[in-house]
Amino acid sequence: MTLSPQEFLRRFLQRVLPRGFPRIRYFGWLANRTRKNLLPLCRFLLHEPPPATEASSLNQPTTWPCPLCQGPMYILERLTAAQILFRGNQICVFLSLVLIAR
Repeated sequence: MTLSPQEFLRRFLQRVLPRGFPRIRYFGWLANRTRKNLLPLCRFLLHEPPPATEASSLNQPTTWPCPLCQGPMYILERLTAAQILFRGNQICVFLSLVLIAR
């Protein structure tokens, strides 16, 4: 399908909202309240298979890259909010010593 520049701009500007109007991104079948029920129905009506889930990624431990050396970081301990506040000062002192040593 080929559009003239004027037709393209006309169609594009139909989607530009006037000042003060909020954009509603997910409305209708993609709304949070209806997505769980309507998305499988849409896939069924379009004869599409459900999306495949990767079971292998669920079994592997989650890692993040270290901001200093880019090596893998693993979860060793989960802390509550109270523990984070209590240990926060100790961690800040440790990080400042590590950064000074670099």
